[in-house]
Formats: sequence, C-alpha cells, structure tokens
Amino acid sequence: MKKIYTHENRLLVWDIKNALENIGFSCIIKNEFTSGGAGDLSPLDTWPEVWLVHDYLYEAATSYLREKYEAPAPTAEWVCRDCDEHNAGTFEICWNCGYSPL
Repeated sequence: MKKIYTHENRLLVWDIKNALENIGFSCIIKNEFTSGGAGDLSPLDTWPEVWLVHDYLYEAATSYLREKYEAPAPTAEWVCRDCDEHNAGTFEICWNCGYSPL
C-alpha cells in the first residue's frame, strides 16, 4: 500500500478517496479518527490519509488526480477593447469598465 493523499480537511480526503474508487482504484483511509491526538502528536500525524491498496497503480492514480484536481494554467493577459486597460488572464471582465470579451 502507498499513501496517495493527506489533508487536514476530512471532506477533501473523502472526496479524493471517492473519486479514485469511482474509477476502479481500491483505497482505504487511515488516521480517520486521530484528530483527538493533536497536542500529544504532531498535527501532521493526525491528518486523515488516503492509501492506495495496489502499489503498481500508484502512477496511474497520481496522474488521474493531477489531471482532475490541479488548477489549469492561467491564460494570457488581455487588453479591453473598450478602454484599452490591461487585464490578467484570470479576469473574465475588465476590472476598469466591466466589458466582457466572452
């Protein structure tokens, strides 16, 4: 077994587990109930973890998670056609005049 994901938020951990299981990967959750040990244990040691049952599927599972959960690369900066203001690629409308190129 290999650990594939950990986070302090249990909902995110369960989301990852369910996403992997929905496409056929067998997973278990460890440290699900260890949050009460924080203080005596390092906080990172009490985070719930998703473990992949079959080691040989690790690369495929991490590739799937990268594809599904990583943020897309920011798009290029654009210039508003109404006011000539430069806008970051993450802006869907011009911050200056409200024009939307979409």
